[in-house]
Amino acid sequence: MSGGHLIGSFLEMMSAERGAAANTIEAYRRDLTHYAAFVSAQHQTLLNATRDTVTAWLDDLKTEGLSASSSARRLSAIRQFHKFLCADGIRSDDPTRIVASPKSRRALPKVLSLAEVDRLLTLAETEANTPASPQKQIAAQRLYVLLEMLYATGLRVSELVSLKRAAVMRDAAFITVTGKGNKDRVVPMNDRARDAVRFWIGTLEPGLFLFPAKGEDGHLNRQVFARDLKALAARAGISTARVAPHVLRHAFASHLLAGGADLRVVQMLLGHADISTTQIYTHVLDEKLRKLVESHHPLANG
Repeated sequence: MSGGHLIGSFLEMMSAERGAAANTIEAYRRDLTHYAAFVSAQHQTLLNATRDTVTAWLDDLKTEGLSASSSARRLSAIRQFHKFLCADGIRSDDPTRIVASPKSRRALPKVLSLAEVDRLLTLAETEANTPASPQKQIAAQRLYVLLEMLYATGLRVSELVSLKRAAVMRDAAFITVTGKGNKDRVVPMNDRARDAVRFWIGTLEPGLFLFPAKGEDGHLNRQVFARDLKALAARAGISTARVAPHVLRHAFASHLLAGGADLRVVQMLLGHADISTTQIYTHVLDEKLRKLVESHHPLANG
């Protein structure tokens, strides 16, 4: 049976037995026709194509610039086709059985440099200490405290803006955070953040939240914080597209790892349930290891 007839039989089965939609059938037809042409170019047929041919086809898709997700979708069609051939006894083996599906790499988080974070904090502190109208003064002081705390603790923005005053422990040296899944964690604060929080608390009227607001939630809206942070970035000469509260969280994690912190410690501080989530930051460790080898390996400069 020719390749075209095999593909046609498979598509008939997908339509009649599985009720595949017309556009799905057409997508399968395109993928299988492309695959069959590649197999033919390797002087093989759909009945004797090998695992190496399938992997070579995937490599060819990558060379053509196809994304990992698109290649994985095409491979899925080829898998179903070969399972069909095996199920109908047309072929005894499945060359796709142990072929790994292409995986998309998670995008690396945007991270500000130490110098850029310092520019933000320095400007925020200067503005917090510059005389202004009561409303502007409070807003500037609040933004400075938020930034100091965010960079010192790596909290999620939702955790930060909703902090209760009771969360501040031991003379503001630690805070108790209720994260995802209502799990509590204790996070230390550095001296700058501690001093900023202690001063801020001293300016507040009695109340529940560390960053109170008049809205329904009773605390600062995360969008308001994000807006104020972008405005500060613009005044500091940093592209607003690169700055958001979660970027400061990423900077906290990346800068800690670059400074030698253990990955599991960073996992705990960030409140990640699984270390695989924290491992997105291992690009920092990879770069650190590369520089270490270049600096210390006896043949590195040979």
